[in-house]
Amino acid sequence: MCNNKNEEPQQTNTEETIVQPEEKELNTDNTEEKVEEEKTDADKLAEAEAEIADLKDKLLRQVADFTNYRRQQQKNIADLILNGGVKVIESLLPILDDMERAQQNIASSDDIATAREGLDMIFSKLQNTLGKHGLKKMETADMAFDTDFHEAVAILPMGEDKKGLIIDTVQAGYLMNDKVLRHAKVVVGQ
Repeated sequence: MCNNKNEEPQQTNTEETIVQPEEKELNTDNTEEKVEEEKTDADKLAEAEAEIADLKDKLLRQVADFTNYRRQQQKNIADLILNGGVKVIESLLPILDDMERAQQNIASSDDIATAREGLDMIFSKLQNTLGKHGLKKMETADMAFDTDFHEAVAILPMGEDKKGLIIDTVQAGYLMNDKVLRHAKVVVGQ
């Protein structure tokens, strides 16, 4: 029985001894795991900070690119506004030359019929040139009054047959590519 008693405590001690080293190993493993977790957390933090820095850099570059693009577009628009009429002006230069020659001929000649014919030709050339660029004179004679195209400067009492119709044009109206450039000033019958 003593052997049994001795054996039992030994087994218990053995079990305790076995248990204790396992616990120590677990504690060591936990410490190692904590260190590894801390390392991984530090690594994760470093990776996140690196990614944030990279994203900030990309964002700053995109903002700079957009700012440069916007400035270039504003410059292009300003150039178009300043130089947009170059083609029209270039096409009007021959007409200006014709007007100068006509002015010189009128000053040196007393022939009014020739001067009138020359001015008519120049005026026709001007209308054709502006027409090529999309300018068109509004037709107003005996047309119905339309506020989208006409501006009434006077109203004259007329018969029922002339009511709402344009009687006279005070100032011609013009369309530029079918868009009203200047409303025609007209007298309307009432």
